[in-house]
Amino acid sequence: MHEYTSTTRVWGLTCPGFPEEVSRARRWTRDILRGSPLAEDAELIVSELSANAILHTASGHERGSFHLALAVSAQVVALSVTDEGGTGSAPKVGHQDQEAEHGRGLGMVSALAHRVIVHDSHGGYTVTAELFSDGRTGGSRW
Repeated sequence: MHEYTSTTRVWGLTCPGFPEEVSRARRWTRDILRGSPLAEDAELIVSELSANAILHTASGHERGSFHLALAVSAQVVALSVTDEGGTGSAPKVGHQDQEAEHGRGLGMVSALAHRVIVHDSHGGYTVTAELFSDGRTGGSRW
């Protein structure tokens, strides 16, 4: 392999913190992962993480934004959403009762993803969800 060649491909997108940008994030993810067996789960994860950034952090305030990163290799699809902070506490999986209208997003992400990682990122937080390939995707780029 050439020293500058990588088998992992990475994309990034910064979106204004408007609610309609969640659908843009979904389309962007769907377009990149077209044909992948992981596309549908990835799209749902990006939708939840983007909506959480807008609803629960300064990303949803005037002039706020959030950043998406998508890394794809033969073994994993990693989806990251970085918010602008302002909450004082890290995102965490909440255990809500059945009547609650909010608070299930990260739980759903945790159920879909093989691994979820939350870490500090310049005053905000980055939530990364990893989907592992099962190796049955043939000769595709996934």
